[in-house]
Amino acid sequence: MATFRTLDDLDVKSKRVLVRADLNVPMKDGIVTDTSRIDRQAVTIRELAERGARVIVCSHFDRPKGKVVASMSLAPVAAPLAKAVGRPVAFVSDCVGPAAQDAVAKLKDGGVLLLENTRFHAGEESNDPGFAKRLAALADLYVNDAFSSAHRAHASTEAVAHLLPNAAGRSMEAELTHLQRALNDPERPLMAVIGGAKVSTKIALLENLVKRVETLVIGGAMANTFLAAEGKAVGKSLYEPDHLETARRVIALSVESGAALLLPTDAVVAKEFKAGAATRTIPVDKVGKDEMILDVGPATVEEFGKFLHNTRTVVWNGPLGAFETPPFDKGTVAAAKLVARRTKAGQLLSVAGGGDTVAALNKAGVADDFSYVSTAGGAFLEWLEGLELPGVAALMVK
Repeated sequence: MATFRTLDDLDVKSKRVLVRADLNVPMKDGIVTDTSRIDRQAVTIRELAERGARVIVCSHFDRPKGKVVASMSLAPVAAPLAKAVGRPVAFVSDCVGPAAQDAVAKLKDGGVLLLENTRFHAGEESNDPGFAKRLAALADLYVNDAFSSAHRAHASTEAVAHLLPNAAGRSMEAELTHLQRALNDPERPLMAVIGGAKVSTKIALLENLVKRVETLVIGGAMANTFLAAEGKAVGKSLYEPDHLETARRVIALSVESGAALLLPTDAVVAKEFKAGAATRTIPVDKVGKDEMILDVGPATVEEFGKFLHNTRTVVWNGPLGAFETPPFDKGTVAAAKLVARRTKAGQLLSVAGGGDTVAALNKAGVADDFSYVSTAGGAFLEWLEGLELPGVAALMVK
């Protein structure tokens, strides 16, 4: 398994430490509306400050496309970051140049400085070596704690790591440790649960996972495309007729690799998609022309439970039904509770990620019972696809 340095490997006392954080937080009218991401990033910043480092925090925010956009300033993040870290956080109106240099020079041991949005400079997203050198010149050490941005080869996520002694922050360390355990070196049998609306957005994901797992569970509207590919009528259900061959290819790969492919055997259907709609639960080959498949049924969840019983590692991305709209949340909730129960009993390593997945697990009340829940989004998906993430590769010990 590839290794990386952590904060434990760094002597940070009186050193200038550039921390690449992810502070791209929800904001409305200049006020941060959700501090969850800040709270996660604060762990590394607090530890470094407590160890006497001079902490310089950088991050992108939104998409200013290389220009200064006042509404995309990181200035409003300084106060909630200070609250989360438990000490003052200074802010400077640039991330390189004289203003940034002067602000860094004023830092004392244990001090924290937040730099302005790195994407105000075009060199950030183009991974410009010159811009990276200007950033690196501010510090003695580099710590990347932004796994959610690690799939982008940007100056602050990739190039700077080659210019300074580097390490993973605590959030990045937790992410990499769990993802490596779950996919790179899993305890087997390994199960992947993949849901969501479209096969087309997860082709690479499915084709990578079906060759690496013992069990591949497919749910959500994407399962309808697989059912249609098998010749089953899916009525008015959402599916992708242009990707029937893609589904058949994944089915063929499962046979070739020996992976068990679990598709819904029964479904909750309705004639209209709305909360509290009249439903019926039927075998998947009994869907009427005017009906939509909106959730998996109890027999499918029972079958899932049987395969889960012998599974030792689960990777989960995507809901099994239209969980946002009751009563079509029951299948996802029931399956999530089965995984949570086995995880709490110490029988399973469970790693989940993706925005809809996190929301579904929170709705089921089991997010805290999974071994690890990633909020990284795109980076999490690219990891599952088997792609090399530039920001992670730059941290690996050669």
